[in-house]
Amino acid sequence: MPNPPVGTEPGPVVPASATLPEITLKAVVLSVFLAAILAAANAYLGLFAGMTVSASIPAAVASMAILRAFRHSNILENNIVQTAASSGEALAAGVIFTIPGLLLIGYWTAFAYWQTAALALVGGLLGVLFTIPLRRALIVDARLRFPEGVATAEVLKAGSSYGRGGRDGREAQEGSEGVRTLIAAACIGGAVKFGESGLRLWAEAWEVAGTVGRAVFYGGINLSPALLAVGFIIGLNTALVVFLGGALGWLVLLPLYNALNGAPDGLTGLDAAKAVWSEKIRFIGIGAMLIGGLWALVQLREPVLLSLRKLTEIYRPSAPGAAEPGAHVLPRTERDASPGWILTLLILSLVPMAFLYHGLVQSVSVALAMTLVMAVAAFLFSTVAGYMAGLVGSSSNPVSGVTIATIMLASLVLLLVMGSAQSAGPAAALLIGAVVCCAAAMGGDNLQDLKTGHLVGATPWKQQIMQVVGVATGAAVIVPVLTLLHAKYGIGSVTPEHPHPLSAPQATLMASLAQGVFGAGLPWPLVGLGAVIGVLVILLDRRQALRGAEFRLPVLAVALGIYLPLKLSAAIVMGGLVAELAGRNGRGEDARAARRGLLCAAGLVTGEALMGIGLALPIALSSLWPAVSADPFTLFGTPPLGAWPGVAAFAAVAVWLYRQAKPTK
Repeated sequence: MPNPPVGTEPGPVVPASATLPEITLKAVVLSVFLAAILAAANAYLGLFAGMTVSASIPAAVASMAILRAFRHSNILENNIVQTAASSGEALAAGVIFTIPGLLLIGYWTAFAYWQTAALALVGGLLGVLFTIPLRRALIVDARLRFPEGVATAEVLKAGSSYGRGGRDGREAQEGSEGVRTLIAAACIGGAVKFGESGLRLWAEAWEVAGTVGRAVFYGGINLSPALLAVGFIIGLNTALVVFLGGALGWLVLLPLYNALNGAPDGLTGLDAAKAVWSEKIRFIGIGAMLIGGLWALVQLREPVLLSLRKLTEIYRPSAPGAAEPGAHVLPRTERDASPGWILTLLILSLVPMAFLYHGLVQSVSVALAMTLVMAVAAFLFSTVAGYMAGLVGSSSNPVSGVTIATIMLASLVLLLVMGSAQSAGPAAALLIGAVVCCAAAMGGDNLQDLKTGHLVGATPWKQQIMQVVGVATGAAVIVPVLTLLHAKYGIGSVTPEHPHPLSAPQATLMASLAQGVFGAGLPWPLVGLGAVIGVLVILLDRRQALRGAEFRLPVLAVALGIYLPLKLSAAIVMGGLVAELAGRNGRGEDARAARRGLLCAAGLVTGEALMGIGLALPIALSSLWPAVSADPFTLFGTPPLGAWPGVAAFAAVAVWLYRQAKPTK
């Protein structure tokens, strides 16, 4: 684990001695609107692709464009809006990685609104509360990089002036261009999704399979602009690592397994390849992810201890400058929420969860044990996520790994106190994991936003209030979004009504782990093979680190590639290639081109996600009014030209994204 960089930083844009409006009515309304939109978009993306992306910069650009319509607005209002909006987006990541697993194990038949909202709200609140005391330790004292927080601050500086009004023509023009770019990309992403899922003019993916002897070989690529955008955002290195994991699973392990064991009875070609991957190969990915989760904890043991030590120093009365956060001796830019406020919300969060757990297991002692495990794991992994966000950014947080570790730990604890025959065991483990996953996802995002506020001169306690607003908004809207997506596409399981469901890879993984510990059975030899592969990947990555190589092999990314359908990782790596080609000549020389490319990618994700949710609305209306068609736009039951129109659309979007992101001479 690298040492955190310590050095000088420029002073904040707005000095501590100045006071500007931050939490205003227009900022709150805009925050709620953007938080809802971004939460819905990230929910779709996570269920579809198994990964999510940070939306802080698109939120900042949208905020600047809308607030510019008002005569009085300032950089701190913009910062408040992006803080709340990105909180809603981060919460969605925690929800979709775990809660759909309750459907997959049969505990729920539909998403229960109040239970789901409570899990999301409590998890998000814990992520906010547990990272408030870490702000000074990781941002002010340790001065971690927080690359995405710094990038967001630069966007805010470029598009906002100090004080009210007073923007020059160049800043106004850049802000307008950014919003136009975002909207144009969203329209393109939405139009492609409408053609594929709405009109059904083409298939969602191009796939082929062939047989050599008993071995089945597969190739394919999903034709989604959102996946192309994800690869662009995460960059070629990470995208390539995910693809290498997919190539190992689908191009090596899958044909090898078929050659040794033969194809499933009665299945050939694509059906055989998909069946063997679903029933066998993906469990190798589970084993690799288990090792990746444990390795993440081993790597982060020293940073966690450092954070805890700094935390105790801050609140020790004898420590220099250890005044209570919020006390009048502290400058405005260093005032966190008060300990009383933190403790009150903490109690209000834990008590309802204890009652919810008791309703599941019907045992006071087990419910209290579940609450204790949840609280300790949420604090530990919020700290881990915050530190990792400081090093590599919140989009690269090992949320999957820490959630895997949580569910395994919770399952083992529950197995000891409940026994393997307890049918509620897998659901109980998932309920704990859901809260911890939300807390971890929020932890990294919160500290990233507080870093942005530190650089622009925001008031921390006001940001922390708006983080709670973003969490509450995300928790309120996430259940209707999940319900619509489940009705339109299906989640996780292939059914006659939903032959191409949203794969929900993370939730499927968590459900399999919980069921496996409680006796439903996992193919442990395949899980063990995955663990061996995970160890080998770690050794290769350590070798790369010792050589000082730029190309690294993070084990969780490789494991995710094995676990994901190859068609998804193939589309993601294409996005990484577009990013590499666009930045190869003149990387770092044209900040406007880099920002324009990022906004295009974010717009593609948002547009496709919103269109996907919009196409699900007729299904909800048809359940209320039978005269309304569930698929009013469909022209063909089977795409008449197969995947080829989608291939052309995918290539056109890739070329357009490249041209937008390429630096101008």
